[in-house]
Amino acid sequence: MSKQINVALIGNPNTGKTSVFNALTGLNQKVGNYPGITVDKKQGVCKLSRGVKAHILDLPGTYSLNASSLDENVVIELLLNKNDKDYPDVAIIVSDVENLKRNLLLFTQIKDLKIPTILVINMSDLMTRKGISLDIELLETKLHTKIALVSTRKNNGIQELKLLIENYKTISKESCLDISSIDAAYFQSLQKAFPSQDVYKLWLVITQDANFGKITRQELDISKFKTKSNQELKRLQQKEAIKRYQFINSILKEGQTIDRSKATGLRSKLDRLLIHKVWGYVIFFWILLTIFQAIYDWATVPMDLIDTTFASLAEWIKNTFPDGGMVTDLVAEGIVSGIGGIVIFIPQIAFLFLFISILEESGYMSRVVFLMDRIMRRFGLSGKSLVPLISGTACAIPAVMATRNIENWKERLITILVVPFTTCSARLPVYLIIIALVIPDGSIIGLNYQALTLMALYLLGFGMAIFSAYILDRVLKTKHKTFFVVEMPNYKLPLLKNVIITVIEKTKTFVFEAGKIILAISIILWVLASYGPGDKFNNAESYVETTAQTSYERNDQIAAFKLEHSYIGIIGKTIEPLIKPLGYDWKIGIGLVASFAAREVFVGTLATIYSVGSANEGEQIDTIKTKMGNETYADGTKVFTLASGISLLLFYAFAMQCMSTLAIVKRETKSWKWPILQFIGMTAIAYICALIAFQFLK
Repeated sequence: MSKQINVALIGNPNTGKTSVFNALTGLNQKVGNYPGITVDKKQGVCKLSRGVKAHILDLPGTYSLNASSLDENVVIELLLNKNDKDYPDVAIIVSDVENLKRNLLLFTQIKDLKIPTILVINMSDLMTRKGISLDIELLETKLHTKIALVSTRKNNGIQELKLLIENYKTISKESCLDISSIDAAYFQSLQKAFPSQDVYKLWLVITQDANFGKITRQELDISKFKTKSNQELKRLQQKEAIKRYQFINSILKEGQTIDRSKATGLRSKLDRLLIHKVWGYVIFFWILLTIFQAIYDWATVPMDLIDTTFASLAEWIKNTFPDGGMVTDLVAEGIVSGIGGIVIFIPQIAFLFLFISILEESGYMSRVVFLMDRIMRRFGLSGKSLVPLISGTACAIPAVMATRNIENWKERLITILVVPFTTCSARLPVYLIIIALVIPDGSIIGLNYQALTLMALYLLGFGMAIFSAYILDRVLKTKHKTFFVVEMPNYKLPLLKNVIITVIEKTKTFVFEAGKIILAISIILWVLASYGPGDKFNNAESYVETTAQTSYERNDQIAAFKLEHSYIGIIGKTIEPLIKPLGYDWKIGIGLVASFAAREVFVGTLATIYSVGSANEGEQIDTIKTKMGNETYADGTKVFTLASGISLLLFYAFAMQCMSTLAIVKRETKSWKWPILQFIGMTAIAYICALIAFQFLK
């Protein structure tokens, strides 16, 4: 039976903690939520020698154990609760070689909790170029720890780190300093009241209540202890920070030397250009344009291959499985068509995550956040709102969670309410199929019309989020008292391993999470489309008057008639009067209803609907795009035109078509009031914009 070591990976933001986590775990990792709260819980497994495994828990980034947000509070909750199943046997503190002084504040705090602690000094490959030298032996002695010099870029030091993890019991638990001297009388009374408890752990519990609010604990109940006022406690925290930095400065004075003459000015030169008040926006615009152009150009070949493969698979199933059997129809028309309708977009979604990962890894994304803060302030958003809005391009759910870092409640609420306007990856399949149908495949000055349309939709969603925030700011009368602070990490070449892991993990999560919903809904839709009440469905052949030249054409007409009178057809016909002014028929209406479960279901729904009853056995089954393009009304006019296509794109750009996001909003706001208002408001905006667009363009 293998032994497991619990490891907590802790560090300041932008120290390369994720790179160390990826180097240790590779693809043996998963992301979930901490029980009861919507904070990401990233964990993985690292194999050590002799059957020993390390369970690595990547904790949210924090600057110290003086928490001011839910993310930071998670770190302290774990370190204060020995009964937690994830309580660490050993803590790894990841530091950046260029910011060692700042990073050591957190290290000394965790060390004082008497947890075996390893100090990882990351980006060690920069030491020579930056003129930094360290006396590792002296630092280990003074800090009572073991140090691993690591370069994830060159894969140096990882094996040494694994060895330190395995031998964690040899690491000293001695604390770095005694902070009781900041108020000797107070700490003596605290120790007297709780003689069996560690005094620093008691201090953290007391100050945590003052900073963040009551936290859950089983071991330590300090409610009856007569403590100081919050103001007095904060003054003592300041004294603690000063004492810690005095300790850190004295150590680094001996253990670290920096040759300032080797510092380069490249970063400052790049910053002057990339966050320039004019050129910064121009460069960001062209980067976005290049990304969307590449998404279309690079993904064409794999998408065409997937498209034809699923069409051939459906044909093979119909020709191979028992003729006319229910299982055959379910597999070919329900499951294969539904899944094929989403799998086809994997290349484009993967490329989107690829570019986002490169921007984040290079350090450019922080500059974008800083750059856009100048605009955001004018519209009533906090500068910290930029992170959720940008992360919303992947998914609205983690974007809503990311608002936890906004301290002001009204600013946080406004951000939560407008984040779903940002175009997420779930909208991408809908956009791509509609754009391919109604936007011509031409170009202007080398830029593809379809890529330009996709970029316009992203900008439109972002613009609506800003405009809505401006209106909400006036309605809720938010008073801005916070300031935007963002750390500018060093520029660096993206680490290929990190980029690949990010793309694989995020794409896999999207496909499997969406796939569960799509598969279930595809089967339900197939049943609803394959059965119906009354004589018109059961005896469709006697109702259809046809002038068809071949039996295939007649069978198609009968299949279309049966679909119209099936259960799902009745649902679509019921809502058709409401959506007809937008340019939609009853089949699109079915897609709209089904996609309330998740936006990406729309494409899978149409794939299922247009595959049901396909009668051309022996001929290649048309792909979804061809079928949608050939769809016509009774008078012969096409369903998908420029007017109806733009209307549909605008509807999906603005509508709240995602039950999961509504659930997260309810969870974050602790009320159904805000998600209900959000759903009604966004649906109304989507309907009005789609109506105006169709009526104007038709």
